[in-house]
Amino acid sequence: MGRTIQAESHRNELAGVYEYEYDPETLEFYDQPPAIKLVYRAKTERQVGVWHTPDFFVLRTDSVGWEEWKTEADLLRLAQTMPHRYVQGDEGRWSCPPGERYAEPLGFVYRVRSSAEIDWVFQRNLLFLEDYLRVDDPAVSDDTAAAIQALVAQRPGIPLDELLGCLEGTASDAIYGLIATHRLYVDLRAMPLAEPERVCVFRDQATAQAYAVMITAAAPPTVARQSVSLAAGVSVVWDGQLWTIVNAGQTTTALLSADGSLVELPPATIEALIGQGKLIAPIAPAPVGISAQARECLMRASPDDFSEANRRYAIIASCLAGAAPVTSTTPARTIRCWLAQWRKAEQVHHCGYVGLLPRWSQRGNRQPKLAAATRQLLDVFIVSDYETLKQKPRFEVYAALVRACDEQELRPPSYKTFTRAVTRRPRQDQVARRQGPRAASQEAPFYWELTLTTPRHGDRPFEIGHIDHTQLDVELVCSRTGRPLGRPWTTFLTDACSRRLLAVSLSFDPPSYRACMLILRECVHRHHRLPQTVVVDGGPEFASVYFETLLARYECTKKTRPGAAPRFGSVCERLFGTTNSRFIHTLAGNTQILQHGRTMTKAVDPKAQACWTLERLWTYLCTWAYEVYDTLEHPALGQSPREAFTAGLLQSGQRPQRLIADDEDFRMLTLPTTRKGTATLQPRLGVKINHLYYWSDAFLIPVIEGTQVPIRFDPFNAGLAYAFVGGRWVRCISEYHAAFTGRSEREIQLATAEVRRRRQRHGQQLRITARALADFLVSLEAEEVLLEQRLRDAEAKNIRPLLARGQPANATPEPMERGAPLADSPPPPASGATEARLVVYEDYV
Repeated sequence: MGRTIQAESHRNELAGVYEYEYDPETLEFYDQPPAIKLVYRAKTERQVGVWHTPDFFVLRTDSVGWEEWKTEADLLRLAQTMPHRYVQGDEGRWSCPPGERYAEPLGFVYRVRSSAEIDWVFQRNLLFLEDYLRVDDPAVSDDTAAAIQALVAQRPGIPLDELLGCLEGTASDAIYGLIATHRLYVDLRAMPLAEPERVCVFRDQATAQAYAVMITAAAPPTVARQSVSLAAGVSVVWDGQLWTIVNAGQTTTALLSADGSLVELPPATIEALIGQGKLIAPIAPAPVGISAQARECLMRASPDDFSEANRRYAIIASCLAGAAPVTSTTPARTIRCWLAQWRKAEQVHHCGYVGLLPRWSQRGNRQPKLAAATRQLLDVFIVSDYETLKQKPRFEVYAALVRACDEQELRPPSYKTFTRAVTRRPRQDQVARRQGPRAASQEAPFYWELTLTTPRHGDRPFEIGHIDHTQLDVELVCSRTGRPLGRPWTTFLTDACSRRLLAVSLSFDPPSYRACMLILRECVHRHHRLPQTVVVDGGPEFASVYFETLLARYECTKKTRPGAAPRFGSVCERLFGTTNSRFIHTLAGNTQILQHGRTMTKAVDPKAQACWTLERLWTYLCTWAYEVYDTLEHPALGQSPREAFTAGLLQSGQRPQRLIADDEDFRMLTLPTTRKGTATLQPRLGVKINHLYYWSDAFLIPVIEGTQVPIRFDPFNAGLAYAFVGGRWVRCISEYHAAFTGRSEREIQLATAEVRRRRQRHGQQLRITARALADFLVSLEAEEVLLEQRLRDAEAKNIRPLLARGQPANATPEPMERGAPLADSPPPPASGATEARLVVYEDYV
């Protein structure tokens, strides 16, 4: 459709976007259409009218209308609060009667779509094949396609991993291209392509259906066996007889037959019987089996309970067979009691063994000993006094509770009872009320397994990439003067699947759109591609129009992780900690000691120990990221990120259609523009960008004078800009190119602010001109105000050629000692010597 679509949730609305995108019946769809008014009866039977904005407006081949996507849990909740707005049908499908009434007179439809309708296997396969589905005809030669199709025709249903192993080279791209264009058939709703050993490949859909019918017809009759679960209460079939496992111990497993016989077998015998197929699980429960209550009793019984039940059964076994008891030490009354319990349990639960289980845990008074009013008051104090942002200690809250009980003449609970009641409260909710949602995120439940709807790290390299910034724990100095310049900021672009660092950038500037553009430039320069999905946090630099435009141009999806939830960005956050602990903290001038500020003295101040420059740190940071960390075994992968990256590309394909040329067109898209985006082309002056005029000989065409032309500027060089004239981007230079060459946008902003303050102080007219800026920048006052920023920009300028060329050669520069003299440093200029002063400033940039 030639436009971008937004989705609120990647688990619901985004799945709907993918469904629309690859549905042949969907012609167009638009997000957040104009609001419509719904009129319906509220739960109180009062008529209400609300303005409602559906998620999508969809044009299909057979219908036109609105569609609202909701999660199944939200629909169940809304059906309780708004029963006349959301209604669930007999087949489980949801409808919105007021929406349907609004759409019917227009000939439109209104549908409610639930997350329960989403086929997550199909969604996962769409993401996997997206690079091949976006092109009309993936580049697959006729010879390669014929060879693959012939191999599949010879072996219908060949597993995908075997097909990938039979062909070498770039066969994976050809195979996935043939699947995307339906020249090979794979049931995309059956198995995920990311698990090739479970995927069957056929020549076409008709062949797949034919083989499915043949396999079903030739299948042997279903045997009454399943995998055996050795747990208490589970029924098994042994030699045609139904048995119940009553105890699965470490040394023996006790089996109870339907007639009451108890047999104990060692684990080796059990495993042998299962391996021989003699001990199996019934495919359906027996017509007469033990009750659910009996199963629950067996599940709750402890090993000591089973031991006591086995002892009792050994005593009464002879009585059940009609003989006398085998022991004379057990009282006859006790034996008669056990027999009665056995027979009663056999009648009620169809398992007499349950009646022999002791009920030691049920002894004593199990009723609450505190009065109902005291328990209610206890809950009130926990909620209203303990679980608050004051974060009162437990004992102070308990003391207030005791006082309130005394005033109401109630018996107060003990402190031990109070602490137990506090501990039993939901931990995450309690921390959220006392410390806020960010602290509560650390108490969120851990994902012990990855389900289809659990956030994943991607199925292949370049599917998901994380971008984030951090300030490194090290102080840097100027390479010319040795003056401390502060801590640098670094930006990482990490591949979530392989944990590989795709790109690294280093700068003194805090996170901004410049860092985002620079990291994407570096990724394209190194790999000639960008991740399919980019995960970022809620920082304003990621919401800039330049960043989103660049991602939209190269069809990348941006996902914003929720605020105060660091686990959603754990891939990048963990890497920051690894970089600081294993690399940065080994350098002189690291800031670990700042964590103990009270014990730090001036002699051990990191600024006094600093000796690393930005350029040298960049060299070793690249070596650490691209050579050292890349080859270390990752504990979550069992192999190094480089090995996981290479293996992932070999299985999922190189995907040449995603390659991006590192040319002038790409670099142009990484340049920002002004808020307006255009500027007026003024005769003999050019275009004005950020208070500066820029000129190009292409402006000499009279017909374009006075028109609005699109503009872009280089944030790292205020002397250059670009304008779109005559159907192409032309390079423009500033009015005072010599004065502004090498000046950064940040330096220009500082200069502009200082001139404004100075002119306001003297009551002069507030008018910023390029001449005033140029004079200010070459004055001694500018040197005093902007010295630190110029030194930082000069340090960053030293590594920008390295960024453009990629990682430097295997050089091992040594850190410079602080305050070391430089042989090529010019002497300080004399007072009033303008030309000498200009020479020194040129040396800074």
